[in-house]
Amino acid sequence: MGHSTLTLGQLATQLNAELVGNPDTAIQGLASLQHAKSWHLAFLSNSRYKSQLNTTEAGAVLIRKEDVSEYTGAVLIVPNPYAAFAGLTHLFDQTPRPVAQIHPTAIIAASATIDPSASIGPYVIIEDDVTIAANVILESHVCIAKGSCIGAGSWLDKHVTVQHHCQLGERVRIHAGTVIGADGFGFAPHEGQWYRIAQLGRVVIGNDVRIGANCTIDRGALDDTTIGHGVIIDNLVQIAHNVHIGDYTAIAANVGIAGSANIGKHCIIGGASGIAGHLSICDHVNLTGMAMITKSIHQPGTYSSGTSFAENSQWKKMVVRLRQLADVPLTQLIKQIEHLQVRVEQVESRATSCPPSSLSQDD
Repeated sequence: MGHSTLTLGQLATQLNAELVGNPDTAIQGLASLQHAKSWHLAFLSNSRYKSQLNTTEAGAVLIRKEDVSEYTGAVLIVPNPYAAFAGLTHLFDQTPRPVAQIHPTAIIAASATIDPSASIGPYVIIEDDVTIAANVILESHVCIAKGSCIGAGSWLDKHVTVQHHCQLGERVRIHAGTVIGADGFGFAPHEGQWYRIAQLGRVVIGNDVRIGANCTIDRGALDDTTIGHGVIIDNLVQIAHNVHIGDYTAIAANVGIAGSANIGKHCIIGGASGIAGHLSICDHVNLTGMAMITKSIHQPGTYSSGTSFAENSQWKKMVVRLRQLADVPLTQLIKQIEHLQVRVEQVESRATSCPPSSLSQDD
């Protein structure tokens, strides 16, 4: 559990920050500039909000050196106020951490290996040959299936399920209701029916991964589904079988990634985006919200698809015009444009080759 009160002097030491103000000022929490009170520490990371420095009631502000002149109150000067704020949130985090114990209602196979420092909550199920490393927290109703391994310092929230032979790295945090290692959507069509393909791979998750609530990450059909180190995944994300996600990629809510897609490192995938299967996205790609990716991306950059919203009557007109355009053969349009271009060039050529007409003069 985090501290309830820290002084500005203590915070300056924690951040290696330059303090301008009274080091004994007590700080009891963090808040935005707009809503901060005298016992709060706020931060300015975006110049768009400089005007809020004039009205904030914060006891102190995390700020860049170049912005100090904009504010007359107490400040902690740091190179990156937002990153400093993120670090301090852990000092004030009041989320209770369970003690190291095994709840009497937990069901644990005799062949499972559990570190004494782990916390096993009510009605947890741990099957044969599972390994639970040091300082792991499994909250109530978590299920860890046969042969899986949970790395040191990982925290699985209520009703998380990890299916058989999956592997989680160290310090992985998974929120409530997420399922790791369910069968991928693998079926073979034959004579009008669908025949299930046994999913023989695993899910392998790296260190320091964060996965939101009610996500599904399917096991591989043959090869493993892999999530790299430091990946962050929002709520309600579907990752299909054999997908590979590179280190430190961020995925927003409601994203769907189809099977065998390969996502690079340090990518950002906007909310409600869809990525088709069997394609590759290189490192450092940013997909804006609701992007639909149907081809591989080989160059870093920002990509978008679809049309933005409009007033309904205007949107209907755009749809009608798009349909009308679709009815005109593209080759016909190209020929018409080429014909017009030739005519324009001919007119321009005549204009430049003919001398100016002489003016008629009266005798």
